[in-house]
Amino acid sequence: MNTTPDTSRPDTSRPGPSRTRSGTSRLRRELRREVPGTVGLLADARDFAAMRDYRTFAFGHREDYADYLRHVDALLRSLAAQGLHTTVALFDPDEYADYCADHGLDPDSAPARTRFTAALACGPALPYTGQPVEELVPLLVDTAVREATREYAGALLTGVGECADCGEDIGRASFERASALLRRLLDGAGPGHHHLVCSVPTEEEQLLAVLHAGAPAEPGGLPRTDGREHLDFVTVLAAGLALGGAGGLVLRSTTEGFQDRVHGWRLDRGRLLALSAAAVFDAYCTDADTGDPVAPEPGVEYCPGYVVDGTGPHD
Repeated sequence: MNTTPDTSRPDTSRPGPSRTRSGTSRLRRELRREVPGTVGLLADARDFAAMRDYRTFAFGHREDYADYLRHVDALLRSLAAQGLHTTVALFDPDEYADYCADHGLDPDSAPARTRFTAALACGPALPYTGQPVEELVPLLVDTAVREATREYAGALLTGVGECADCGEDIGRASFERASALLRRLLDGAGPGHHHLVCSVPTEEEQLLAVLHAGAPAEPGGLPRTDGREHLDFVTVLAAGLALGGAGGLVLRSTTEGFQDRVHGWRLDRGRLLALSAAAVFDAYCTDADTGDPVAPEPGVEYCPGYVVDGTGPHD
């Protein structure tokens, strides 16, 4: 067998160097589109000023927070134009300093900022879908607050322990009761769009959860809620039930062809009790900070709460 290559014509069985480099570049570009990225976003001018103290931070003292936001917005749009999936998370300078101290990193370095930003993807974050960066900041702050609230409420539920009389896990039982109460609240509200707010004061902070629900007009239809909002709301309500202290819940319903309706309840010793129409009016028409009266909102009917809770958990 003759194994000597025929040099009278070019060998096309293998790509040449330029063709190989071109193919490699194309494959790398394709793979790059499947690698997600994370951008750490500073929430306000104070955080921006704190990061400018690092020599290696890209922005000096000639730029302000508005300049920073413009550049971040341009970066996000550029990444999206390349077909890259990007997640945006809040970059907290204090948490960054703690992270560097815990991991033995020099905080005044780009690699340290990169490692911290990568770790942020595991926490409160939002996918970039083309929204202006000015809209992303409050959304991220709200997401971070809601997650911190849920974690704190969950810790409270875990720490309540067992009932001294029956040995029942109070936190788990309260969560189950809160889920059932929410179903009754939405069933009683009827069709329409519903906005619920639950507030529970604790020793450390005021727990606040908001839930939006849409109830279909057809009988038997299930209310539509955001899964994360639903979990946040049930967890905060459960904490209020488990702690047995004060708290409140307000439900506002919007149904086509009717005035908006507002109902209210109060938490008392582990029970959710309906308020009278007068109490709902007073709560809604009083400034929470000053105690001064606030004019009633036009087109709103202040209604009594309806019964959703029976006896207490151990009655």
